[in-house]
Amino acid sequence: MAVKIKLKRLGKIRSPHYRIVVADSRTRRDGRAIEEIGLYHPVQNPSRIEVNSERAQYWLGVGAQPTEPVLAILKKTGDWQKFKGEPAPAPLLVAEPKADKRALFEAAAKASGDEPKGEAITPKAKKADKKADEAAAESTSESTEA
Repeated sequence: MAVKIKLKRLGKIRSPHYRIVVADSRTRRDGRAIEEIGLYHPVQNPSRIEVNSERAQYWLGVGAQPTEPVLAILKKTGDWQKFKGEPAPAPLLVAEPKADKRALFEAAAKASGDEPKGEAITPKAKKADKKADEAAAESTSESTEA
């Protein structure tokens, strides 16, 4: 049985994400896998790549063949160089941690705390005002007809 390390596609149209899986070479692209050893999200900036290095080394050691896209991913993470005994590449770029939304809101509230509190630009119309406006409109239309 030939074993491959390949990408299993998930996600919606135009927003793909993949799992790096070990599977029989005869199975479908998104079919049953022997084991999942990583993630690949190409849409994020920078791309999110997570590989269980220990399991990848095991499967490469027992003869699993990576497909071309997986080989490129393993070269980026350094797992392929580790398997071949070559020097490791530069470390991967990691996305900056997102700022806490509550802290951002509190900072904006403090910054705007000095500004005067104003009324709404267009106040809500009340029902009594609407009826008075309608009555006035009807009286003007009657006077123009006469």
